Amino acid sequence: MTVRTCAAAAAILASAGCGASSTDSTATDTKNLPPLNTRATSMKAGFGTMERLAEAAKREGELNVIALPRDWVNYGEIIDAFADKYDIKVNELEPGASSKRQLDIAPQLKPDVFDLTMDVAVAGADRFAPYKVQGWQDLPDHVKDPAGGWYAAYGGYVSIGYDPRAVKPPASFADLLKPGYRVALDGDPLRSASAFGGVMAASMRAGVPRPEQGVALFAKLKQAGRLTEPAKANTIVAWDHLNAARGARSDGWKVTIPRDAALGGYHVQAISKAAPHPAAARLWQEFLFSDEGQNLLQKGFARPARGEAMLMKGTLDAEQAAKLPKAPGPPVLMTIPQADAAKAYLKKEWAKSVG
Repeated sequence: MTVRTCAAAAAILASAGCGASSTDSTATDTKNLPPLNTRATSMKAGFGTMERLAEAAKREGELNVIALPRDWVNYGEIIDAFADKYDIKVNELEPGASSKRQLDIAPQLKPDVFDLTMDVAVAGADRFAPYKVQGWQDLPDHVKDPAGGWYAAYGGYVSIGYDPRAVKPPASFADLLKPGYRVALDGDPLRSASAFGGVMAASMRAGVPRPEQGVALFAKLKQAGRLTEPAKANTIVAWDHLNAARGARSDGWKVTIPRDAALGGYHVQAISKAAPHPAAARLWQEFLFSDEGQNLLQKGFARPARGEAMLMKGTLDAEQAAKLPKAPGPPVLMTIPQADAAKAYLKKEWAKSVG
């Protein structure tokens, strides 16, 4: 994968394909339906209709999800909506698990589906069952596996959230070094993808990540006594959906995405090859990538992967889209070699320089 900057509509992270597929349509003609195959690579190939897929999933009765905190991109409402719509029990396994943890613990916990950062998904591709959702053509090519092993559902930008009553709006990460800013990352960058993204956004120079620059900035904040925990901070570096959700809960909290550091990232979905509920797993993906599911993700301030296609068709929730933090332009996506090199650098230098 190479560095990509894709054209974006004002309210969404990245462009989608030009296909005008509909994810909510269902066939009513029962003739010539394929043999039921709960491990098929598409709804059409294994079920023929959404009704048939839903019936097969309902017979299984359960779905095992993992690493989906209920306050993360509105997953609580999404899980409840899916369970109510299809009368399927959703078992929420290890909500706080990292992407790597999901794959490590999968043989024991047996999740049906995964929600992963792209680098972990690429590395673990042999663990996934290929499946192309009905909205496949709406997804940008560079955020999906051509074989259908994994595919992005939503994304976001690294952002700076701040209290305007305490500090001036920061125009860049360098502004955080000015007096008055008490800065927090969203966790430990050696363990948290959001915190790692924060350090990398601070490291961007002309669209290229330079890990030493990001580490140096946070080391200076630490030395000045102004790198703190979120509860004590007036400025938090995190994914924009996290800062936007904080703003929705707290009057006055503002969010900005620095123009010189438009670092983006995606979370991708995948079905486990060993899924104990294969039909329910496929139905879950169809729900997440339907107009309903994508709008529910956007309600959690995520930027839906099918957003541009939905905008063109008039099915995107425009009122909610207007509430997303303003993006300065197309996102810069780190390549997997860049991310691997940056992680290796932080593993060596972060504790020594920042602690």
